Amino acid sequence: MILSRALLKRHTVLPGFDLALGFALLYLSLIVLIPLSAAFLKTFTMTWPQFVEAVSTPRVLASYRLTFGASFLAALLNAVFGLIVAWVLVRYSFPGKRLIDALVDLPFALPTAVAGIALTAIYAQNGLLGQYLPFKVSYTPLGVWVALVFIGLPFVVRTLQPVLEDVNKELEEAAATLGASRWQTFRHVIFPILMPALLTGFALAFARALGEYGSVIFIAGNMPMVSEITPLLIITKLEQYDYAGATAIAVVMLLASFVMLLTINLLQAWARKRQGGL
Repeated sequence: MILSRALLKRHTVLPGFDLALGFALLYLSLIVLIPLSAAFLKTFTMTWPQFVEAVSTPRVLASYRLTFGASFLAALLNAVFGLIVAWVLVRYSFPGKRLIDALVDLPFALPTAVAGIALTAIYAQNGLLGQYLPFKVSYTPLGVWVALVFIGLPFVVRTLQPVLEDVNKELEEAAATLGASRWQTFRHVIFPILMPALLTGFALAFARALGEYGSVIFIAGNMPMVSEITPLLIITKLEQYDYAGATAIAVVMLLASFVMLLTINLLQAWARKRQGGL
C-alpha cells in the first residue's frame, strides 16, 4: 500500500517537483521579479535627498492620498455589496439571474478606456445620470472612486461565490433549530466561514484599484492636487523623461501596497486559524 502510494505520487501528469519548481521560478522571475528589480535599480541611481524630494512633493503626496484613499473606500464598498450580490446569485433563483451573473464580469471584459468614457458620459453634468444629481461626479475625486468601484466589484463576487456554494446549509438549519435568529446565524455561523474569502476579495479589489489607469483618467479630470492619481503622475514623469522620478514614485507605491497586502494576508491567516479553532 505504501509503495503504491509512493509510485502514484511519483508518476503524475505534471512534471516532477524539481522541474515544476524551476519553471515556476523562471516564469516569476521573467514576469515579476526582473521588472520590479529594474524599478529598484533605477531608483538607486538617485541620492537619498533626491529620492525624498521626488516622492514627497505636495503634488505627489496629494496623488497618494487620492489613490490609496479612493482605492480603500472602493474596495470596502465592494466588499459589502459584493457579498450581497454573491449571496443573491448563489442562494436565490429568479428571472434574469444568468444575465445578472454575466453582467458581473463586464468590468473584466470591457476595455478600461471604454469603461472610463462610458462612466464619464453617464456621470457628466449633462450625462444620463449626472444631470439629475445635486453634486458633481465627473472630474472630481468622487468620479475616481466611482470608476474604482466599477472595476473592483467582480473580484469580490467571484471570490465569494464558490465559498458560498460550499457552505453546508445543515449548519444554518442546526442554528435555527437551536433558536438562533437569521442575524445570529449569519454572524456566528456563515460570516466566519466567509471571512477569509471576503478578505481575499477585498485585497484583490484594492490591489486592482491601486494600479487602475484607463478607466480613471477620463472621469477624473486629472487636475493636479485635486483629481490626479498616482499612476497618471508616473506616466507624466515618463513623458518628461524623468525615469528616476517615475520609478521612485512607483517604488513607494509598491512598498506601501506590499505592506497593506501583507497585513490583509495576516488577517486572512488569523481568520482561518480562528475558524479552525471553533
